[in-house]
Amino acid sequence: MEDSSHKSGRLQGSEAINPYDDSRPKTEQVRDMFDSIAPAYDFMNRAMTLGIDKLWRRRAVRMVARCKPYRILDIATGTGDLAIKLARNTSADEVVGIDLSEKMLEVGRHKVEKAGLTHCVSFCQGDCLSLPFPDESFDCITVAYGVRNFACLLDGYKEMYRVLRPGGTLCVVELSTPRGRIVSPLYKFYTSRMIPWLGRLVSKDVRAYSYLPESIAAVAQGEEMLDLMRQAGFADAGWRPMTFGVCSIYTAHKP
Repeated sequence: MEDSSHKSGRLQGSEAINPYDDSRPKTEQVRDMFDSIAPAYDFMNRAMTLGIDKLWRRRAVRMVARCKPYRILDIATGTGDLAIKLARNTSADEVVGIDLSEKMLEVGRHKVEKAGLTHCVSFCQGDCLSLPFPDESFDCITVAYGVRNFACLLDGYKEMYRVLRPGGTLCVVELSTPRGRIVSPLYKFYTSRMIPWLGRLVSKDVRAYSYLPESIAAVAQGEEMLDLMRQAGFADAGWRPMTFGVCSIYTAHKP
């Protein structure tokens, strides 16, 4: 599998942080990591964020709903939580989720079937940096907690731009690092000590939950993230910090 970071010629930020080692492309390592932690993923998400991740998704869905999209692509869909919320709470007739990890998608398909949404939510396994869709296929693209795992973030945004229709909306939800003097040290202690400890208790993949705080700290944030969106061609890029800056929601449009 080609590592798309090679096309841009350099590694920086979260692109240089790998789940396991440096001997394989990051894309392969990310796929294997999520295959490994798929059974524990939903529980760990709730535990690590104290359930607040649901509120962040809800806010993103409300923002997307205002755009009245008909066809949505949810990139790095994981176990499908955001895809399901989008199907239930927007005007979309179709929500397509794509993810590297087939094990995560298996969990998602069970959730979609249980929710009675198989008529409008579908999943496919694939590389988010090489999307298997024609140009201008979707009215809206969402990514929740996924862009920090991209081998090349700029290439990922260029692919999103390609498959988004003119006038379409991009909405990215990503964990971020709070800057406040009180919140910042507490956050660093929690992410560097408590999350890996909890991961060891719940998952056999010890490294996965050390990679998480490392990738959050390294990923582009704030204006740096918006600059990447603009470089890919997006306009009207903006961002909103959530919960003291622990999470950020980024939005942009295709002219």
